[in-house]
Amino acid sequence: MAAETDVGLIRNLNEDSIATDARLGLLVLADGMGGYKAGNVASELATRSIAEVVSDGLKKNPGGDAAALIRQAVKAANRLVFDESQQLTQRAAGQEQVMGSTLALLLLHGDRISIAHVGDSRVYRLRRGRLELMTHDHSILQEQIDLGMVSARDAETSHNRHLVTRGLGLKNEVEISMSEGAAQSGDIYLLCSDGLNDMVEDADIELVLDSLQANLPLAARQLVMIANDNGGEDNISVILARVRPQPTASGSIGAFFARLFGR
Repeated sequence: MAAETDVGLIRNLNEDSIATDARLGLLVLADGMGGYKAGNVASELATRSIAEVVSDGLKKNPGGDAAALIRQAVKAANRLVFDESQQLTQRAAGQEQVMGSTLALLLLHGDRISIAHVGDSRVYRLRRGRLELMTHDHSILQEQIDLGMVSARDAETSHNRHLVTRGLGLKNEVEISMSEGAAQSGDIYLLCSDGLNDMVEDADIELVLDSLQANLPLAARQLVMIANDNGGEDNISVILARVRPQPTASGSIGAFFARLFGR
C-alpha cells in the first residue's frame, strides 16, 4: 500500500485528506470542495470519522454486513460535516458558511471489494495490465457527457469540470453510490482526487501502474510528479493498494488483511 498527497503548483492550501488501514483493508480519500469554505476541515472530518466508524464496526463484528457499515460511516461523516457547517454559520452571525467534500472509499472484506463514492473523486482498478474506472463522477460535466451534450474532447476544457452534484456536508442527507465485486490476486486499486485525473490521461495512469506495480510507493510519487509536470492545477492525492493471494491458513481478521494487502 502507498499514499501521496501534494498541494500542487497553484493552490496555497491542500484541501485533500486521506486515511488508510492496511490491517483492515480500508482506503479513504476526500477532497474538500474548492467552491466552498473550509474545504480542508470538511475533508479531514470526513476521512477521520469514516475511518473510526469502519474500524470500530469491523472490530466489533468482523463478519458483518460491509455495505451497511460503509453506509453508516458515510452518513455519519456527512452529518458531522453538515453540523460543523451549521455551527460555522451561527458563529458568523448568520452568514452562511457552507463546507463540503467529495469521497472515495474502498474496503476489502474477505475476498470481496466494496467501493463507495460521492462527488468526483475516483476509484480505478488495474487488472492484468488494463486500467478500469470503477466509479462514475457525480458532476454536471458527467451528466452532460452522459446526455451526449459534451464530447470527450470538449470535456477536457469544460468550465463545468469541477461542479459536483453530490458532496458530503452540503445537505443533512447524502446520496451514496456503492458497488461490490470480487477481489483477484494482483489487482491494483487507485483512489485519487481530481487533481490527478484532470492532469494525467488514463492511458498514462495505466502505463505508470503497469510499469511500476512492483513498487507502489514509487508509482504513487510518479503519478503526483506527472500531474505537477502537466500543470499541477489542483491538490493531488493518490492511494494505491495491491491485492495479495488469499492465505489458506486461518487467522485473525487483522492478520488476514495484513497478508492480503500488498505493499
